[in-house]
This record gives sequence, C-alpha cells and structure tokens, in this order.
Amino acid sequence: MVATASEQLAALAGTTVIVHPLVLLSVADHHARTAARSSSKRVVGILLGQDNGKTVNVANSFAVPFEEDEKDPKTWFLDHNYIEGMWEMFKKVNARERMIGWYHTGPKLRASDLEINDLFKRYIARPVMVIVDVRQQSVGIPTDAYFAVEEIRDDGTETRKTFLHVPSAIEAEEAEEIGVEHLLRDINHSSSTTLSTRVSNQLASLRGLQSRLKEIRDYLEKVASGTLPINHQIVYHLQDALNLLPDLDDPLMTKSFTSNTNDQLLVVYLSSLVRAVIALHALVDNKAANAELEQGKSEEDKSKKTQKEKDASKEKDSEKEGDKAKEKEKTKDKGK
Repeated sequence: MVATASEQLAALAGTTVIVHPLVLLSVADHHARTAARSSSKRVVGILLGQDNGKTVNVANSFAVPFEEDEKDPKTWFLDHNYIEGMWEMFKKVNARERMIGWYHTGPKLRASDLEINDLFKRYIARPVMVIVDVRQQSVGIPTDAYFAVEEIRDDGTETRKTFLHVPSAIEAEEAEEIGVEHLLRDINHSSSTTLSTRVSNQLASLRGLQSRLKEIRDYLEKVASGTLPINHQIVYHLQDALNLLPDLDDPLMTKSFTSNTNDQLLVVYLSSLVRAVIALHALVDNKAANAELEQGKSEEDKSKKTQKEKDASKEKDSEKEGDKAKEKEKTKDKGK
C-alpha cells in the first residue's frame, strides 16, 4: 500500500489556491497567441502572488518561452535567462508579488511535469502547479492546483514523487470585478433580469454538482469492484457530506421545495411578460414618433415648394414688367 508522508499532508492540509481573473485572461491570451492552432501543444508561464501558508494567492503571471517534443515527453526546453530577467523587472514594479509557482494549459498532467517542477525549485521553495483548461467543455472552474510530494511505500522500497491535488478557487478584488463586468457587459443578454440571471447561475451550479456526483459514483464503483484501494479519509468525508443532505422522502420537505421553485419560476415568467409588453409599447411609440417626423418633413417640403413657386412667379412678373417698360421706352423713342 502507498501512503503519502504525514508531514507533507499536515503542511498541505487545508491549503487553498486562489486564482484571480487577471491570471485566467493572461493564460488564455498566451495560449491563443501561441498554441491555439495546435490541439496538443501547451504553454507554460510563471505565477506571481503571495504564499500565506494555508492560502496561496495567485494575483499575476507572465509567459515563458517553452518547447517540447510531442513524441518524447522527456525532451523539452525552458528559457531560464528569460525567467530571471522578467523576475528582476517584476520586482521593480511590485515588490509584494513573489514567484509562487508555474502554470501550463495541460489540460491534464504530463509526464514531464515533475521534472519541470523540480527545475522551479531553484527559484521557489514550494512551487504550486496550476493547470488552466483553456478549452473547457465541462461545468466548473477551469483550474486544478497541485503540489509535488513524496510517497513512502510500506514495503520499504524507494520513495517516488507525485502530485497532490489541492482545492482551488477563483476570487477577484474590486478593481478586477469592475473589469470583468465591463468585459461581460456585451455578452449578457439584454432581456435578462437579475432574477433570471440568478436562476441561470443556479442551473450552472447544479450541472457542476451533477458532474461531481458522477465522479463520486464512479470512484465508489471502482472501490467496490476492487479496481481502486479504499481510502478511509475520502469515505469519511463522503459520509459527512451525505449526512448533511435533507430528507427528500419527507412529503412536507418535497412540497416546500416545489412551492419555492414554482414561486421563483412564476416571478421569472411574469417579469418576462412585462418586459415583452414594455418592449412592444416602446416599438409602437417609436413607430408613431417616426411617422410624426415623416409627416413634419413632408409638410416642410410642401411649404418649401410653395415658397419656391411664389418666388418663381414673382420673378416672372418682375421680368414681364421690365419687358413692358422697355417696350414703352422704344415706342417713345420712335415717336420722337
């Protein structure tokens, strides 16, 4: 049986990696500019922030030139001089941000990740590795955080290194929230309300919960069939989580959930109807206003035409009078 060292588990117990939206945007931009056309190529970069022990705050990042052989995972290249030069410049800009780890766009673990992580230990005592899934298809956050640990075998054989998965979260400061809202302003539907947006978010959360429940079911089936060894700590956590679930067999509880859901959906339905009626009313008002403008323009054009006709007739009359005066002068001259 393989067991992780207790000291490493105690140091990493409860550690949470917080990733900021700026880092996600930077990684997505790095991948789009470098490896978007290749399905298997990944990009690598440095994570900057603060390591507070129980919380690792990933606030910034920068890209690093990286190449690897797709056929041979042990052949890869990482520019050390570029890392050192960029780090010296970042220290001058923000001394609070330190190198805390590295990222790549996986989307899963690779065979060379342990070797690359050992290389980063030259600069960081406890580097965190964050895998950012830039082509995410499932529901959930697109980040997975790992720490390198050593496994000790009970049979006394040689220890080996592996990655320990730790929970990750996405949080933003006030300035970042404002920026994200500006980015998402044109993406959100114009007819959606606050309540409908909240219901949509709840639906997305339920889809993520469903995917996690499927993972738990698959894990328990593999444990029951003997494919995977039983882990009592995971079983204890699952038992605690299941004990907190409400009793859905109780008819009163089921009725309460149904009534609450129907009330929320009724409000969403009524708000959609009211919004549609208001939109139609605005459309009718807009058409009426356009008709009035067109009518006013036509009347103005008519008045301009009549004024032009009057001016033209006056000019003709003045020309006729001038001709008559000339004829009278000619007749006078002839009479003399």
